[in-house]
Amino acid sequence: MRVIGLDSGSTTTKGVLMEDDVIKNQALVLTAGNPKKAMADILDQLGYDKETLLVTTGYGRRLVEADKCITEITCHAKGAKFLNPDITSIIDIGGQDSKTIRLDSFGQVEEFNMNDKCAAGTGRFVEVLMRILGEEIDHLDTFVNNAEPIKINSMCTVFAETEVISLTAKGESREDIALGVLHSICHRIHGQFLKISPKKEELIFFSGGLSGSKEMKKILEDFTGNKLVTHPLAQYTGAIGAARMIKKM
Repeated sequence: MRVIGLDSGSTTTKGVLMEDDVIKNQALVLTAGNPKKAMADILDQLGYDKETLLVTTGYGRRLVEADKCITEITCHAKGAKFLNPDITSIIDIGGQDSKTIRLDSFGQVEEFNMNDKCAAGTGRFVEVLMRILGEEIDHLDTFVNNAEPIKINSMCTVFAETEVISLTAKGESREDIALGVLHSICHRIHGQFLKISPKKEELIFFSGGLSGSKEMKKILEDFTGNKLVTHPLAQYTGAIGAARMIKKM
């Protein structure tokens, strides 16, 4: 059985092709303000045809005709558990939102918290402030290597931008400011994580666009006091979960 899981995010759109629970291919494109076109591009890249089942999730999940449409919280839980069966909770930092999810002993969503009203604690927050510092977000880990974090007081993107500009004008190190930005985000995420009543010794799955940052992972571990794990396909977690939901049809 061929099935495509499609995760329509505000920043990127992700898709995976699975056959008999095995990932055969994956694709990612920028949503670029046109989620319907982004989803069409993904389907084309993955070879979608009338014999292929389609499950959608994410912000634009209802923009295309699909066999099933599932909320992103459920799909992230399903996808994370597939990538690492031992995890007990999830931290997902997306482009425009962040999610914390706690799972029960059966891997089902027991509690969750989602920030989708403010850019604070999202990939967009990092991207904007890194651009002000004149550095690409892809170089994040090497840029902050050996830096010392400077406290960033504001978690509003607009005010934080002003604060960062002020700090650079005072001659503070760009690297130290960037690391301070990461610490401020992790502090915000930790507060969000506490709202799902985490248990001691949680094994946290880290997904989303920032999950590839070793520095972010380390800082989040320091804040939560728990071990974080991730996966090379962590950015596709929602899409993988969507594809696996076909079993419940």
